[in-house]
Amino acid sequence: MATKILERKPLTLAERTYLPQIAAGLWVTFRKMFGRRVTLEYPEQKPPIPRGYRGVPTLVKDPNGREKCVSCQLCEFVCPPKAIRITPGEIPADSATAHVEKAPKDFELNMLRCIYCGLCEEACPERAIVLQNVYSLNAATREEVVLHKDKLYELGGTLPDKIMKWDKKKAAADKAAGGHH
Repeated sequence: MATKILERKPLTLAERTYLPQIAAGLWVTFRKMFGRRVTLEYPEQKPPIPRGYRGVPTLVKDPNGREKCVSCQLCEFVCPPKAIRITPGEIPADSATAHVEKAPKDFELNMLRCIYCGLCEEACPERAIVLQNVYSLNAATREEVVLHKDKLYELGGTLPDKIMKWDKKKAAADKAAGGHH
């Protein structure tokens, strides 16, 4: 097998001193120095959030202040990095929402693992998980970015939707119970 030797063309004086590359770099610098400012003074100035942005997943309550999550654990199963861990809990029989089978005893979301894919929001049949427009979640320790149920509800707040399914089911159950008497 024959080896092929390639000849290099000799460098010019300008190429050997890198002067054209330095001049090109300085030209870019001067254009940026005297051009339009693009730096924002964060956190006073924040960039606009694009449509469809997927931010921090949070839990939301219904307009009556009730938990929407029923511990179905679909979000936990669909989460690729396993950032969600739900501990299901029972609802007491004497509760006003006793007709709902379960509620989360604990809902843990590890933001160090979350990849902001949005699959948890898509999988939730109750619309209890909503991706908020929060893009700055700061913490001093790792434990602070493992969000528990109370913090997730604090971040999520109340979702003003028109779905009052617990009321409808309860009303239908009461109507059916009243019709049998």
